[in-house]
Amino acid sequence: MIKKIRGILVEKDENKVCVDVGGICYEINIPKAVYYRLTHDLGKEVELVIYNYLHIEKNKSIPVMIGFNEELEREFFEKFISVSGIGPRAALKAFDRPISLIARAIEEGDVRFLNTLEGIGKQKAKQIVAHLQGKVGRFALIKEKEHITVEKGNKIKEMIGEAKQILRRLQYSAKEIDSMVKKALQRKPQPESVEELLNQIYYQER
Repeated sequence: MIKKIRGILVEKDENKVCVDVGGICYEINIPKAVYYRLTHDLGKEVELVIYNYLHIEKNKSIPVMIGFNEELEREFFEKFISVSGIGPRAALKAFDRPISLIARAIEEGDVRFLNTLEGIGKQKAKQIVAHLQGKVGRFALIKEKEHITVEKGNKIKEMIGEAKQILRRLQYSAKEIDSMVKKALQRKPQPESVEELLNQIYYQER
Protein backbone atom coordinates (compact mmCIF):
# COMPACT_ATOMS: atom_id res chain seq x y z
CA MET A 1 0.00 0.00 0.00
CA ILE A 2 1.32 3.43 -0.98
CA LYS A 3 1.15 5.95 1.87
CA LYS A 4 3.00 8.93 0.36
CA ILE A 5 4.35 9.90 -3.05
CA ARG A 6 7.13 12.45 -3.55
CA GLY A 7 8.24 13.52 -6.99
CA ILE A 8 8.08 16.18 -9.70
CA LEU A 9 4.67 17.64 -10.51
CA VAL A 10 4.23 17.26 -14.29
CA GLU A 11 0.46 17.73 -14.68
CA LYS A 12 -2.11 19.49 -12.53
CA ASP A 13 -5.81 20.28 -12.83
CA GLU A 14 -8.85 20.43 -10.54
CA ASN A 15 -9.42 16.66 -10.66
CA LYS A 16 -6.02 15.02 -10.88
CA VAL A 17 -2.27 15.43 -10.90
CA CYS A 18 0.59 13.44 -12.37
CA VAL A 19 3.76 13.03 -10.34
CA ASP A 20 7.02 11.78 -11.86
CA VAL A 21 8.93 9.58 -9.43
CA GLY A 22 12.21 8.42 -10.94
CA GLY A 23 10.78 8.22 -14.44
CA ILE A 24 7.51 6.56 -13.38
CA CYS A 25 4.50 8.89 -13.68
CA TYR A 26 1.70 8.32 -11.17
CA GLU A 27 -1.78 9.63 -11.94
CA ILE A 28 -3.42 10.68 -8.68
CA ASN A 29 -7.00 11.87 -8.27
CA ILE A 30 -7.50 14.94 -6.08
CA PRO A 31 -10.65 16.66 -4.78
CA LYS A 32 -11.11 20.34 -5.63
CA ALA A 33 -10.67 21.07 -1.91
CA VAL A 34 -7.11 19.73 -2.20
CA TYR A 35 -6.47 21.54 -5.50
CA TYR A 36 -7.29 24.89 -3.85
CA ARG A 37 -4.44 24.36 -1.36
CA LEU A 38 -1.96 22.78 -3.79
CA THR A 39 0.19 25.79 -4.67
CA HIS A 40 3.10 23.90 -6.27
CA ASP A 41 4.06 24.91 -9.79
CA LEU A 42 4.69 22.37 -12.55
CA GLY A 43 8.26 21.12 -12.49
CA LYS A 44 8.53 21.50 -8.72
CA GLU A 45 8.82 18.71 -6.17
CA VAL A 46 5.61 17.80 -4.40
CA GLU A 47 4.69 15.28 -1.71
CA LEU A 48 1.16 13.93 -1.48
CA VAL A 49 -0.41 11.78 1.22
CA ILE A 50 -2.26 8.93 -0.48
CA TYR A 51 -5.57 7.16 0.12
CA ASN A 52 -5.79 3.86 -1.81
CA TYR A 53 -8.87 1.90 -2.81
CA LEU A 54 -10.00 -0.61 -5.42
CA HIS A 55 -12.68 0.46 -7.87
CA ILE A 56 -14.68 -2.61 -8.93
CA GLU A 57 -15.84 -2.44 -12.53
CA LYS A 58 -17.54 -5.49 -14.05
CA ASN A 59 -14.96 -8.28 -13.87
CA LYS A 60 -11.93 -6.22 -12.89
CA SER A 61 -10.56 -4.28 -9.94
CA ILE A 62 -8.86 -0.97 -10.69
CA PRO A 63 -6.45 0.44 -8.09
CA VAL A 64 -7.13 4.14 -7.50
CA MET A 65 -5.06 6.70 -5.60
CA ILE A 66 -6.46 9.90 -4.10
CA GLY A 67 -3.95 12.53 -3.05
CA PHE A 68 -3.95 15.03 -0.18
CA ASN A 69 -1.62 17.81 0.90
CA GLU A 70 -1.34 16.47 4.45
CA GLU A 71 -2.46 13.74 6.83
CA LEU A 72 -5.22 15.92 8.28
CA GLU A 73 -6.98 16.18 4.91
CA ARG A 74 -6.84 12.42 4.38
CA GLU A 75 -8.10 11.79 7.90
CA PHE A 76 -11.13 14.03 7.27
CA PHE A 77 -11.77 12.20 3.99
CA GLU A 78 -11.75 8.89 5.86
CA LYS A 79 -14.20 10.28 8.41
CA PHE A 80 -16.47 11.46 5.60
CA ILE A 81 -16.60 8.09 3.84
CA SER A 82 -17.46 6.38 7.12
CA VAL A 83 -20.99 7.73 6.59
CA SER A 84 -23.19 4.97 5.21
CA GLY A 85 -23.70 5.25 1.47
CA ILE A 86 -20.74 7.57 0.82
CA GLY A 87 -17.81 5.88 -0.88
CA PRO A 88 -14.47 7.30 -2.05
CA ARG A 89 -15.80 8.30 -5.49
CA ALA A 90 -18.76 10.17 -3.99
CA ALA A 91 -16.55 11.94 -1.44
CA LEU A 92 -14.08 12.88 -4.18
CA LYS A 93 -16.86 14.78 -5.97
CA ALA A 94 -18.40 16.20 -2.80
CA PHE A 95 -15.14 17.81 -1.67
CA ASP A 96 -15.63 20.76 -4.04
CA ARG A 97 -15.36 23.35 -1.23
CA PRO A 98 -12.55 23.99 1.26
CA ILE A 99 -12.35 21.23 3.86
CA SER A 100 -12.52 23.69 6.75
CA LEU A 101 -15.90 24.97 5.51
CA ILE A 102 -17.29 21.44 5.10
CA ALA A 103 -16.15 20.51 8.61
CA ARG A 104 -17.60 23.71 10.05
CA ALA A 105 -20.93 23.06 8.33
CA ILE A 106 -21.06 19.58 9.85
CA GLU A 107 -20.30 20.85 13.34
CA GLU A 108 -22.92 23.61 13.02
CA GLY A 109 -25.51 21.28 11.51
CA ASP A 110 -25.68 23.41 8.37
CA VAL A 111 -27.64 21.00 6.17
CA ARG A 112 -28.27 23.71 3.58
CA PHE A 113 -24.55 24.20 2.95
CA LEU A 114 -23.84 20.46 2.81
CA ASN A 115 -26.71 20.09 0.34
CA THR A 116 -24.77 22.35 -2.07
CA LEU A 117 -21.86 19.90 -2.26
CA GLU A 118 -21.81 17.96 -5.51
CA GLY A 119 -23.83 14.76 -5.25
CA ILE A 120 -25.04 15.41 -1.69
CA GLY A 121 -28.83 15.57 -1.40
CA LYS A 122 -30.78 16.92 1.54
CA GLN A 123 -31.30 13.54 3.20
CA LYS A 124 -27.66 12.60 2.76
CA ALA A 125 -26.64 15.96 4.24
CA LYS A 126 -28.78 15.24 7.32
CA GLN A 127 -27.19 11.80 7.57
CA ILE A 128 -23.69 13.31 7.45
CA VAL A 129 -24.54 15.69 10.30
CA ALA A 130 -26.10 12.91 12.36
CA HIS A 131 -23.04 10.69 11.96
CA LEU A 132 -20.20 13.22 12.20
CA GLN A 133 -21.41 16.21 14.23
CA GLY A 134 -19.18 16.69 17.27
CA LYS A 135 -16.37 14.64 15.71
CA VAL A 136 -14.79 16.90 13.07
CA GLY A 137 -14.34 20.28 14.77
CA ARG A 138 -10.54 20.21 14.54
CA PHE A 139 -10.68 19.96 10.75
CA ALA A 140 -12.47 23.31 10.66
CA LEU A 141 -9.21 24.83 11.92
CA ILE A 142 -7.36 24.07 8.66
CA LYS A 143 -6.10 27.40 7.32
CA GLU A 144 -7.26 27.61 3.73
CA LYS A 145 -6.41 31.20 2.81
CA GLU A 146 -2.70 30.80 3.47
CA HIS A 147 -2.53 28.28 0.64
CA ILE A 148 -4.38 30.32 -1.99
CA THR A 149 -1.99 31.97 -4.43
CA VAL A 150 -1.69 35.76 -4.46
CA GLU A 151 -2.80 35.81 -8.10
CA LYS A 152 -5.96 33.85 -7.31
CA GLY A 153 -6.66 36.02 -4.27
CA ASN A 154 -6.31 39.22 -6.29
CA LYS A 155 -8.58 37.84 -9.01
CA ILE A 156 -11.30 37.09 -6.45
CA LYS A 157 -10.96 40.59 -4.95
CA GLU A 158 -11.45 42.08 -8.42
CA MET A 159 -14.54 39.95 -9.00
CA ILE A 160 -16.01 40.98 -5.65
CA GLY A 161 -15.42 44.65 -6.44
CA GLU A 162 -17.06 44.33 -9.85
CA ALA A 163 -20.03 42.42 -8.41
CA LYS A 164 -20.51 45.11 -5.75
CA GLN A 165 -20.53 47.82 -8.41
CA ILE A 166 -23.26 45.99 -10.30
CA LEU A 167 -25.33 45.56 -7.13
CA ARG A 168 -24.95 49.26 -6.32
CA ARG A 169 -26.31 50.12 -9.76
CA LEU A 170 -29.27 47.89 -8.93
CA GLN A 171 -30.03 50.13 -5.93
CA TYR A 172 -28.96 47.78 -3.14
CA SER A 173 -27.57 49.40 0.00
CA ALA A 174 -23.96 48.89 1.08
CA LYS A 175 -25.11 46.79 4.05
CA GLU A 176 -27.27 44.56 1.84
CA ILE A 177 -24.43 44.14 -0.67
CA ASP A 178 -21.88 43.14 1.99
CA SER A 179 -24.31 40.60 3.43
CA MET A 180 -25.20 39.10 0.05
CA VAL A 181 -21.57 38.80 -1.07
CA LYS A 182 -20.52 37.26 2.25
CA LYS A 183 -23.22 34.58 2.03
CA ALA A 184 -22.37 33.85 -1.62
CA LEU A 185 -18.69 33.37 -0.81
CA GLN A 186 -19.60 31.00 2.03
CA ARG A 187 -21.41 28.86 -0.53
CA LYS A 188 -18.77 29.22 -3.26
CA PRO A 189 -15.43 30.46 -1.85
CA GLN A 190 -13.64 30.22 -5.21
CA PRO A 191 -15.97 31.63 -7.89
CA GLU A 192 -14.57 31.43 -11.40
CA SER A 193 -16.21 34.60 -12.69
CA VAL A 194 -18.29 37.64 -11.69
CA GLU A 195 -21.28 35.96 -13.33
CA GLU A 196 -20.89 32.88 -11.14
CA LEU A 197 -20.63 35.04 -8.02
CA LEU A 198 -23.79 36.97 -8.98
CA ASN A 199 -25.60 33.70 -9.71
CA GLN A 200 -24.76 32.49 -6.20
CA ILE A 201 -26.21 35.74 -4.81
CA TYR A 202 -29.34 35.35 -6.94
CA TYR A 203 -30.03 31.77 -5.83
CA GLN A 204 -29.56 32.50 -2.14
CA GLU A 205 -31.96 35.47 -2.33
CA ARG A 206 -34.76 33.52 -4.03
